[in-house]
Amino acid sequence: MASRHFQLTQEQANELQAAYLYCQDAATKTRYQAVRLYGVGYPVVQIMDITGASRTSLMDWCRLYRKKGLLGLVDHRVGGNSAKLSAEQIEAIQNQLHRYTPAQRLGQEFCVGDGQFWTIADLKRLVQQEYGVLYQSQNSYYNLLNKCGFSLQRPAKQYKSRSEDKGMAFEEALEKNS
Repeated sequence: MASRHFQLTQEQANELQAAYLYCQDAATKTRYQAVRLYGVGYPVVQIMDITGASRTSLMDWCRLYRKKGLLGLVDHRVGGNSAKLSAEQIEAIQNQLHRYTPAQRLGQEFCVGDGQFWTIADLKRLVQQEYGVLYQSQNSYYNLLNKCGFSLQRPAKQYKSRSEDKGMAFEEALEKNS
């Protein structure tokens, strides 16, 4: 078995323990705890069980701690879609969605389908035109529709190879034979 090259001094272990106790962010707390446990000699399998982290993440966190200290373990993600619209803007969008069809609001030529029902593409166009907001994730538009009291409706499958006229003729023939 290979010996561990990453070992913490008592001072470093205490620093990580204090940061763990003080920290409010759950993800960062997990990093502090995992690095401290690894640095004081806990088995990797046990650390993975305690923290739910993968071995790769644990090794990355230890590398970051060696390079940057506690700051290397802090979550620096910004999040690209959070809170781009205010509550008032969402309420205004909700009013528009309930009051107008996409064809009325955006114009028939800019709507998906016949312009009678709001689609994700229509909502995206409305939000970008009105507020200059373009979300990175399609899920953000689903969430916005949900906040506005709409649910996602999947259209019924239509078979392109099926002729509507032939279908009607078949149904008429069935009724005559019954």
